[in-house]
Amino acid sequence: MSPEDIAKLPYRPCVGLMVVNGKGKVFAAQRLDFPTPAWQMPQGGVDKGEDARDAALRELEEETGLTPDKVTVIAETPEWLPYDLPHDLVPKLWKGKYRGQEQKYFLLRFHGEDSDINIETEIPEFSRWQWMDMDALLDNIVPFKRDSYAKVIAQFKPLVGA
Repeated sequence: MSPEDIAKLPYRPCVGLMVVNGKGKVFAAQRLDFPTPAWQMPQGGVDKGEDARDAALRELEEETGLTPDKVTVIAETPEWLPYDLPHDLVPKLWKGKYRGQEQKYFLLRFHGEDSDINIETEIPEFSRWQWMDMDALLDNIVPFKRDSYAKVIAQFKPLVGA
C-alpha cells in the first residue's frame, strides 16, 4: 500500500479512556499483540450509530471488566484527536480500511477496588496492567500515539490534580 493510498483512507472512530484512581494514577495496560513493551490506556471503536460516551463505557467493561458503577465520567476532550498508524501496520489492522484512529477521550474516576479489574476478558487485549504516573505514560506508549496522549494529558491533568 503506497503512502498516497494510505493518505486517502479515513480514520476509524474510536474512544480512549483515562481511568484515574484516588491517588491520581492512570490505568495502563500492556498490549498482548505488540512485540515490544507497548502500554496504553483502554480504547476501542465506536459502533455505527453508537454514542461516544456509551462506547467508552462499553469498551471499559470489555477490556478491563469494570462496570459503569465503578467509575464516574469527569470530562471528555472537546475534539476528536487523530493519529496515523505506521504505514507498515495499515494493511494489517482493520483489513486496511483506515489510516489510523480518531479518538474522543474520556476522563473517568475509578472508585472501585483493584480486585474489580479483570483483564482476562472474553477477548483479552492485555497481558498485564498497572497504575502509572500520568507523566510516565508518554515514556511507555508506542511512539505513534505519543502526540495524542500528550494532548489528552494536557487537557485532563488539571482536572486530576496529578
